[in-house]
Amino acid sequence: MRDDGVPFIPEQSFRAPIHLSKSHVDEGSLVVTIVNPTAGFFDGDHLEADVVVGKKARLVLSTPSASRVYRARSGQAAVSHQKFTLDRDSTLEWIPEPFIPHSGARYVQRTEITLHASSSLLFFDWITPGRVAKGEVFAYEHLRWEFDLRVEGKLVARERYDLQPGNHSLEALRAKFPSAHYLAVYAAGRYGTHWPADALDALNDEDVYLGHGPLPDGIFVIRAICRDSLGARRLLEKLRPLLYSSAGEKSPQLGRIFL
Repeated sequence: MRDDGVPFIPEQSFRAPIHLSKSHVDEGSLVVTIVNPTAGFFDGDHLEADVVVGKKARLVLSTPSASRVYRARSGQAAVSHQKFTLDRDSTLEWIPEPFIPHSGARYVQRTEITLHASSSLLFFDWITPGRVAKGEVFAYEHLRWEFDLRVEGKLVARERYDLQPGNHSLEALRAKFPSAHYLAVYAAGRYGTHWPADALDALNDEDVYLGHGPLPDGIFVIRAICRDSLGARRLLEKLRPLLYSSAGEKSPQLGRIFL
């Protein structure tokens, strides 16, 4: 954070297959788009991201389009390991476009988030069933999702998903909608101070099955199963401004058509 209160990037380093676009400031946050200039991720690819949000800084990270993982022809999984560390009174929003696994894809994603007790977080995740228009519904080979969230070193949330179409692991996703999209949101700090429970409950309809609740240390989680991509998109476009407005803020513009 500069002396005049404007957030900036003091240090950055990246290389293929990732590129950082030009950043802009909106609603007091530095908005940065992470771009993959290639077609997507292929078997054997290994991506590591280490993001530190400094004291009192506000950062929004997004992607311009869906993340795709292609068929693992060698049998090796593509791996993404992302770490986010938030300093005192800092804020991070992570809001990527949907994750789309192609037929035969193998992918591992590890996310580690470390919060200061005074920091704030909005973390969105959107997993699709695949290329539905191509008839690829849960046609990937294996997805593994690992997620750890710590506050002052204390483990508050841990998730482990092993999704394989050939076993029972997809039963919960398929139970409500045959081509379900999965959305998850973690909120912390001021985004959980005035939790909009009634407004969140009202988002349930014939296309959305949503639940939410508190975790220790002021963390809240939202999980939703959506009928299709349109239902997921509509839900996200309601969720984001709702969570910002509950904190008395306006959501920063991401510089793309949606949101």
